[in-house]
Amino acid sequence: MAGLPAADGPDGGEPPADDLGRRLIGLARRGARGLVSGLVDMALPPSCPLCRSLTASVGGLCPACWGQIRFIERPYCERLGTPFPYDLGAGALSAPAIADPPVFDRLRAVAIFDGGARDLVHDLKYRDRTDLAPMMGGLMARAGRDLLADADVIVPVPLHPFRLWQRRFNQAALLGAEIGRAAGVAVLPDGLRRVRRTRRQVGLERRERLDNMRGAFALARPEAVAGRRVLLVDDVYTTGATVESVTRILRRGKAARVDVLVFARVVAAGTS
Repeated sequence: MAGLPAADGPDGGEPPADDLGRRLIGLARRGARGLVSGLVDMALPPSCPLCRSLTASVGGLCPACWGQIRFIERPYCERLGTPFPYDLGAGALSAPAIADPPVFDRLRAVAIFDGGARDLVHDLKYRDRTDLAPMMGGLMARAGRDLLADADVIVPVPLHPFRLWQRRFNQAALLGAEIGRAAGVAVLPDGLRRVRRTRRQVGLERRERLDNMRGAFALARPEAVAGRRVLLVDDVYTTGATVESVTRILRRGKAARVDVLVFARVVAAGTS
């Protein structure tokens, strides 16, 4: 029959009638999905999630908004992922990474936390824009591909139950699920618990943030991280207080290594 993929039956002849029927049904379903998708696109044409201007595909940014994001590409510090103004050679470390090495092994981020990247993070976290998670998670999987190649399991930074009840979702868990799906790495959404409700970190200095995070986390399933290479996922890296606190808990749980992947990170002026 024209248009059907070629297939042989058990004896090399025509495929069985029931198999042929299943193929016809599969083709019909795919055609129906394509028709529905086309009708939806006509009724609700794809638009930029930031400025709402029309775009070529669903979930994509328009050129103007894309240009407002300062993506972090090589060359950058191999430990902290902060961009260098010029190439210092393979494995180069920044001065902060040498003077005060982080407790985690490596960190990667999609972009600098300003402009369009900050808008995306805030829209996801504070404006219930969970539709942004697939795009943001896909970009994170690309930015963290070297970390994902070494990861055994993805662990999102958890929210306190009361904060989760207020927000109704954990943005780090949404991003972690998308990253795991894109990279084929297992996700452990319940690997950590937030056992102490902390005050908001906005406006706090690094020492205040560290004090605020002390004793805030606990391992929910120590056996799931022991001896494994963990990729810790969060939306933003600012002073590092949160991921430092979580990393120490994972180390106590005998994690073999802890890398960190975020969508955006704060970069000090003059370092990019």
